[in-house]
Amino acid sequence: MNKSTTSHDNTKCTSSRIDRSFAVLEPLLASFGHWAPLPLRLIVGYGFAEHGFAKLLRGPDNFAGILHAIGLPMSHVFAWITIVTEIVGGFCILLGALVPVVSIPMAIVLLVAIFTVHLPYGFPSIKLEAITPNGAHFGQPGYETDLLYLAGLLALVLGGSGPFAVDNWLFRRSGAARSRPTTD
Repeated sequence: MNKSTTSHDNTKCTSSRIDRSFAVLEPLLASFGHWAPLPLRLIVGYGFAEHGFAKLLRGPDNFAGILHAIGLPMSHVFAWITIVTEIVGGFCILLGALVPVVSIPMAIVLLVAIFTVHLPYGFPSIKLEAITPNGAHFGQPGYETDLLYLAGLLALVLGGSGPFAVDNWLFRRSGAARSRPTTD
């Protein structure tokens, strides 16, 4: 009888310690939680801009050739649309500017990439095929990274752009403009 009471007391004691730990962490997490979108913006924005600049530096005609090879019509037009979307969208995400608006064409670019290029190669983005004296050799990337970028965009749209975002300034400014009385 005494043994079961001790076991119950130990469980209560452990539970109490966990509750106290969460009580201590809760204000800390609440004060830093609003910073979570900042690293997300930096990674997603930089990633998009880097991919756009890589396509631009290799030559838009090279990317248009790839789009033509996979059967996309108007490959030169779509090459430029993709490059501009990735560069401008990447910078907007980095700055936290117009995130809900620029996320739409960025998501379209990702979905097109998933369904026209990455889907046949499965989920994993990294597929180590062999290690040779010349180094590691990897297979074609799957759609994992595209889904991560989509999740990042969705989190920024639903959760907000976080601190140091141009959107915060725009919302404050538009709110101040709406609160001013009109002189008709």
